[in-house]
Amino acid sequence: MPLEIERKFLLPEYPERWIKEGQLVVRSEQAIDQTYLALHEDQELRVRRIEDLRTGEVHFTHTFKKGFGLSREEVEVTISEGIYRQITGIHRAIPLTKRRVTAEWGGTVVEIDCYDQLDLTVLEVEFETEDQAREFQAPAWFGPDISTNKEYSNKKVWSDLQRRKADE
Repeated sequence: MPLEIERKFLLPEYPERWIKEGQLVVRSEQAIDQTYLALHEDQELRVRRIEDLRTGEVHFTHTFKKGFGLSREEVEVTISEGIYRQITGIHRAIPLTKRRVTAEWGGTVVEIDCYDQLDLTVLEVEFETEDQAREFQAPAWFGPDISTNKEYSNKKVWSDLQRRKADE
């Protein structure tokens, strides 16, 4: 099973200054609706609606992940809009929505997720190996490393959103 190896950082503010100065070059922007279908221990099953904000193109994915921390197993497949709508219609959960900005910083590709339903901005960097991930020296503006902090995992944030909405 393919591995996703990444480090995550709690970005204290959106890096507008770095973009204006040309040190952070935006490559794409997406609107993502993410709904979890099943969560169990270190496994998760989710679907996403992903819209390219520049072209308006939309695609849908179904993803299985297993593990926690720097390295996780991940299988992602494209699904049709019809399958996506059937799954989310049956599940009736509130999707976690975010804007993802993919950018390049000094030869490193970063993904910045700005969440809509809460005040949270996370920066992710993916790597080929765990050694590369561990050796990576993040600049101070990335903020604290939250790679192994479960409080900031998407599935935890999504679960909290479901509980909050149920209590309203």
